[in-house]
Amino acid sequence: MDTNQRDAFLARYMGMWHEADAARRHETVQALFAANAENFTRTMQLRGLAEITGRVDRSHTEWVANKGFIFRPTGNTDAHNHLIKFNWEMVPKAGGAAEAKGLDIMVMDGEGRIQALYQFNEPT
Repeated sequence: MDTNQRDAFLARYMGMWHEADAARRHETVQALFAANAENFTRTMQLRGLAEITGRVDRSHTEWVANKGFIFRPTGNTDAHNHLIKFNWEMVPKAGGAAEAKGLDIMVMDGEGRIQALYQFNEPT
């Protein structure tokens, strides 16, 4: 994946969390993640598109729709072979300090989809 492809992929991934239309959000999950993808955080172990879609929906509802936050990369995205890593932050849409920060590491499959996603939250 070259730099332009990586950046376009990340923009689509970040946009997924903000997508207000549930059908389009679900289509994006299906396009970005492999059918048997896994998503790991300190508190969750999700497997398959249904569980990952549920997580994206819950995050969108709680953080974006109800509380007015946006997620954005911090500008240090990098890729190496089949891995993509980037830091992100969750900030008020109206501006202000980050409420949450983290590091995501994506393991990509041979078709350019997320096979596994590991998320590490960091202190703000």
